[in-house]
Amino acid sequence: MAKDSGSDRMSTAAGAMVDSPARRNFLRGSGTAAVGGAALLASLNASRPAKAADPVVVGSALPMSGFAAADGIEFKHGLDLAAEEINAAGGILGRPVEVVVEDTKEMGADLVTQAMQRLIDRNNASAIINGYNVGTNMVEMDVCADADVILVHYNTLISHNKKVESDPKRYYGCFQGDPPEYWYGPGFVNFLDTLEKQGQWKRPNNKLAVIPSANEYSVVIANAIRATAEQYGFAIGLFETVPFPNNQWGPTLAKLREDPPAAIAVTHFLPQDLAQFMLQFVPNPTNSLVYMQYGPSLPAFREIGKEAVNGVIYSTVIGALPDDFAKPFYASYRKKFGDNSAPITGSQTYGGLWHWALAAAIAGGPGEAYDSEQNRKVAAAMLKLIYRSVNGTVRFEEGQQSAYCYPTQIGDPSLGMPHQFLQHQDYTQEPKLIGPPLYATTTFQTPPWFKG
Repeated sequence: MAKDSGSDRMSTAAGAMVDSPARRNFLRGSGTAAVGGAALLASLNASRPAKAADPVVVGSALPMSGFAAADGIEFKHGLDLAAEEINAAGGILGRPVEVVVEDTKEMGADLVTQAMQRLIDRNNASAIINGYNVGTNMVEMDVCADADVILVHYNTLISHNKKVESDPKRYYGCFQGDPPEYWYGPGFVNFLDTLEKQGQWKRPNNKLAVIPSANEYSVVIANAIRATAEQYGFAIGLFETVPFPNNQWGPTLAKLREDPPAAIAVTHFLPQDLAQFMLQFVPNPTNSLVYMQYGPSLPAFREIGKEAVNGVIYSTVIGALPDDFAKPFYASYRKKFGDNSAPITGSQTYGGLWHWALAAAIAGGPGEAYDSEQNRKVAAAMLKLIYRSVNGTVRFEEGQQSAYCYPTQIGDPSLGMPHQFLQHQDYTQEPKLIGPPLYATTTFQTPPWFKG
């Protein structure tokens, strides 16, 4: 871990939903010097000479078609809303932000490389802010490093951290706007332990079943669970990798029913596939907690699974919090994109564009492609800027340039992005935030499929 240099960093705002003395102290201590992003940007615009009014192009390589199109659309929504707000605050030193999107379709290294190169060569993008792209081997970082363009992405991969560590001078402008997927592993096992210590759940045995799909993200999380389980008194009863995508869960469910575990962790992440797991699990369930990765945050999970998803737990290291700070964002997002939109997904690129825009203004303006001198100033400002987004506190770890994770990586909630645990308690409503404690809005409910 990088040495803490928080004393010389800048913070835009902080706060959390509170209903206990500990939470009230947390809010009081972090919110007294809070400054909203729009107010800070307006102040920077007022205090510095306006630049030429030519638009600042922000590129984004997103899966606007293909199996991840639902997410791609929400990522674009987040960018559009952020750009609208930034421009309403005066742009970046007087220059309006213009978002340009290229479709990465089925993703993969070649398609993503081509999309990003078009953004740089044809559109002269000053920065590229992506959601996630699957199967790239983090080639995005090489494209941006070659062009001296700032990159903010949400691939949520430990391979980003390793790549930055391998050559920090080359990848100076590459940022992962959330913690890497590794932290899902120890965070999940720690959550089970906390749930049991609080008396909300009692494990029927010490077995965990871990079910990844055949992709880097899922496998890294699954391996991290397996590596951490023993520390909390768990043993791995089943570890089975399924295809990606996958909606035929019969063989896996047969093994789970033959040797029921205390908890099932499905680290596959496509919402439609995870809904099918529950539809096939509930008719003959085991007394196991069911935890799933990412997909349950999307509307499609509830729309397909309906009553079968009630009781499912999922987590995210990057999602809009259900707190007072994020309420205006939720309202603006749904007003602009409809009640069936997914702010929790769009919040990722929304926060990424705001963070970069503030850093660019602090640095004296954005650099263009191949402008190493100015883009290094922007990157340095991003490292110093502790940004309270609607997803929690984004603080980049020096030497790795991804966000810190609270509470498993760092114990100070004002310096790390919360690893949120949510539960679907009624599929007709939004999922409820049940952890971590400083942020939780309600408590865990025993799943309806449990038998006395």
